[in-house]
Amino acid sequence: MAKGVEIIKKYVKNLPGKPGVYRMMNAQETVLYVGKAKNLKNRVSSYTNLANLPYRIARMVSETCTMEFVTTHTEVEALLLEANMIKRLKPLYNILLRDDKSFPYILIDTSHDAPQVRKHRGAKKNDGHYFGPFASVQAVNHSLHILQKAFLLRTCSDSVYNARTRPCLLYQIKRCAGPCVQKIALPDYKKLVQSAHDFLSGKSRAIKDSLTLKMAQSSANKDYEVAAVYRDRLKALAAVQARQDINRGQVEEADIIAGVQQAGQSCIQVFFFRSGQNWGNKAYFPRHHKDQNIEDILPAFISQFYDNKPPARLILVNNIVSQHALLEEALTVKAGLKVSIKMPRRGDKLDLINMVEKNAKEALERHLTEKSSLKKLLKDLADKFRLDGPPNRIEIYDNSHISGTNAVGAMVVSGPDGFDKASYRKFNIKSTDITPGDDFGMMREVMTRRFKRQLKEDPDRASLTWPDLLIIDGGLGQLTAVQQVLGDLGLLDIPLISIAKGPDRHAGREDFYLPDTPPFKMPVNDPTLYFLQRLRDEAHRFAIGSHRQQRAKNMHKSILDGLPGIGPSRKKALLLHFGSAKAVEGAALTDLETVKGISHQLAQNIYDYFHDNM
Repeated sequence: MAKGVEIIKKYVKNLPGKPGVYRMMNAQETVLYVGKAKNLKNRVSSYTNLANLPYRIARMVSETCTMEFVTTHTEVEALLLEANMIKRLKPLYNILLRDDKSFPYILIDTSHDAPQVRKHRGAKKNDGHYFGPFASVQAVNHSLHILQKAFLLRTCSDSVYNARTRPCLLYQIKRCAGPCVQKIALPDYKKLVQSAHDFLSGKSRAIKDSLTLKMAQSSANKDYEVAAVYRDRLKALAAVQARQDINRGQVEEADIIAGVQQAGQSCIQVFFFRSGQNWGNKAYFPRHHKDQNIEDILPAFISQFYDNKPPARLILVNNIVSQHALLEEALTVKAGLKVSIKMPRRGDKLDLINMVEKNAKEALERHLTEKSSLKKLLKDLADKFRLDGPPNRIEIYDNSHISGTNAVGAMVVSGPDGFDKASYRKFNIKSTDITPGDDFGMMREVMTRRFKRQLKEDPDRASLTWPDLLIIDGGLGQLTAVQQVLGDLGLLDIPLISIAKGPDRHAGREDFYLPDTPPFKMPVNDPTLYFLQRLRDEAHRFAIGSHRQQRAKNMHKSILDGLPGIGPSRKKALLLHFGSAKAVEGAALTDLETVKGISHQLAQNIYDYFHDNM
């Protein structure tokens, strides 16, 4: 610890009394902690007084070998930069928000005369109206289903729309008005689009009243078929109204965030309300030390949570948030509008926060139960396979290809918290020495690349990214291939299991291979067997998905893509002239010279390219 203190003191001497962000790193340059400060000199110097530091922080100081600093103009800038760095670097001693993907939106795309409604995730580059965020894809799908039933908007792509010559099935089942084949005039279709826009903007009651009136008028005119259409649309909206009963406080726009703790674990539950509607909720389980309380966790969660998503104008919380004013100012700067963080103490908003807190408690109880069950499975796994202890990091490997093409190796990671999807990796097989379809060769390449890089980054094997157990999908051949690689790298101390599918690929009859051990089977009803099957199946799922992505990507490639001096316009000219890329490859030099835009020299280059490579 004294060594760490001396290192920090050397940095303090030259630090300015300005706002900024600091990083503390160990001997392997792994980031231990990212912090922000109103006054860098004062904040960093506080780490030199060990008597006032908790044991956790004192241990961090003892590991510190180097520090880096970034000064900022204001403390608000420092807070925003800190949140970004924590999410990017994942320091060991910070409170860390995991599973923080951007949220989906609903987009009414107005770039076409007949606007389309669809899911959207990512940058808002398209012309149109965006509604969200929604807590999950399921929440978006539910709302899209309602929009189809209530407003008959198209969900097909523009290319499908433009190619239609007769109505699709969605028109037949009354889920689309059929603008593609003029079953509805465009001005009338745009009225439906406007109604959907109003609905997503919170005007569902007015729309419902309008549809009720139209249904009554159609019924009075004995136009019962049209009245039935209005009735079905009203039913869809009625389902939405029922879902909004949770919003008793009539909150127009708010994110409601409640945090709870139990047994050293925390759950943060977030509910989204937009346009007076509940757009779903999600539970988060941030990583933190067991001695950190919810007052520390909530502000860290909020700053990281809104790093890649817009905050609501009102954020309701169930606990006091430290540096409340600073956090409000930072979110206001980021959003470009006034953001308020409030802790309700009475009334309808308190009822809402209590409801969200109740959901957080229930989610945490479920999480702890699952974690307890997983903890027991890991202990049983360690006992049955004679490991030193329950593994904290299990890496499972599988390969996927079709006759050796688009070969991909996949690694998935699991541990005491379940699958760690942020640590999944795929390996596009690159070696030209591997015979297509050689699973053993592919496994050797994957293992070599994985552990050569790991040794280079962490030769002392001090980081948490080293596996406690390797599981290979395969038989004795795959096991031997992996053993050879680990032996060459001096890593034979890593426990290794290979799982071969049973006769007829029957689940429950798998053969297990371990180094220097005869193969064996496990009892069919053994929970550990089921656990290992889940791990193996997840690796298989990820490998297949990665392979399909690679195959789909390559399907759009052309042999013309590698031609020097050939851009999109010349490629198009060649394809129009010869009809296919294969015909271009086999074309004679004189034929190539007749293509518009292809000079004699360029034709010679194209001819040489194909024939020199043959």
